[in-house]
Amino acid sequence: MRILVIGGTGFIGKQIVRRMASAGHAIAIFHRGRTVAELPEQVQEILDPLSAMPIVRFPKALFEFKPDTVVHTVAMGENDAQAAVEAFANMAGRLVMLSSGDVYRAYGRFTGIEPGPIEEGLLTEESPLRTVLFPYRKQADSPMALQYWYEKILAEQAVLESKAAPAIVLRLPKVYGPGGNEDLATVYRYRHHPNWRWSHGYVENIAAAVELAATCSVAESRVYNVGEEYTPTIAERLAWMPQAAIEPDLENVSNFAQNIAYDTSRIRRELGYREIVPEQEALLRALRGEAG
Repeated sequence: MRILVIGGTGFIGKQIVRRMASAGHAIAIFHRGRTVAELPEQVQEILDPLSAMPIVRFPKALFEFKPDTVVHTVAMGENDAQAAVEAFANMAGRLVMLSSGDVYRAYGRFTGIEPGPIEEGLLTEESPLRTVLFPYRKQADSPMALQYWYEKILAEQAVLESKAAPAIVLRLPKVYGPGGNEDLATVYRYRHHPNWRWSHGYVENIAAAVELAATCSVAESRVYNVGEEYTPTIAERLAWMPQAAIEPDLENVSNFAQNIAYDTSRIRRELGYREIVPEQEALLRALRGEAG
């Protein structure tokens, strides 16, 4: 299969590219050349140093590659997602977009931007989405900043509503592994909230899910949560993780009564997803600084 990856050199993207290339797919990646990653020799790199976020224009070489599937790792809002749909929907048979659990209303309840009571239970793909858009806009120093225009809800809508080709949206958990969150501070700094649950996912396991989404046979657009089969509490994780000197985050005023824990049964049932590295082993591997 011919797969174009938009992005492909960052923390998650390079793992996706390596996995799909090792499976024998013809891979091209499109990026700005600002991040250098060690990639398999057969991967074709298409650079545009003048490209900027949001990515709304694509060089001719991408279309000459003639991808069967496009994996968009850096669609952050409505404009860049819509641009990708318009550019590739009538060429590629599939568009895979990486999204986030921050689309859920429960996330808004956790951060305090969304009014209402705590939402109990696991988050399924059908759980309510936020009604308050642009969750990080208050952090932006200008309208050009990513935090100002970032909105995965609008990006998801742009790809899912396209009628030209099916799209798959993958809602990722907190990803960790070599080069990103490898010290598991996202666990240690919340040890004073022992009952809180936040779904995590090892970067190599995330890459395996993306490969499944890119190569599976689907006839309609679909959304999948990706992450652990079971999300432990902070206390349950710390019971078998080594001690660390990471200071607790006492300044975070989020509502830790609100869990951000996924139900990942759909992708396991429909696409046959399984972790290639068990998550408990992966956590310890990350802490030891071991790459797969």
